[in-house]
Amino acid sequence: MEEKDTMQIIAKNIVRIRKEKNLSQEQLAFEAKINRTYMGYIENAKYNITIGMLEKVAKALNCSLVDLITEKE
Repeated sequence: MEEKDTMQIIAKNIVRIRKEKNLSQEQLAFEAKINRTYMGYIENAKYNITIGMLEKVAKALNCSLVDLITEKE
């Protein structure tokens, strides 16, 4: 799997789970204690997210890292 593909899978999963939980991008950024602009870049697969940031997002979404990195059909 290429890096861009992985970033896009993570981005899609974050957006999908965030919307399922009825959170705005700003609310998720606040809960994850990261900048809202940076969250936007993550959701648009523009920045390669670190494992530490991915853990913060997963915790804020109350999901596992596997939920964020696994491609959904």
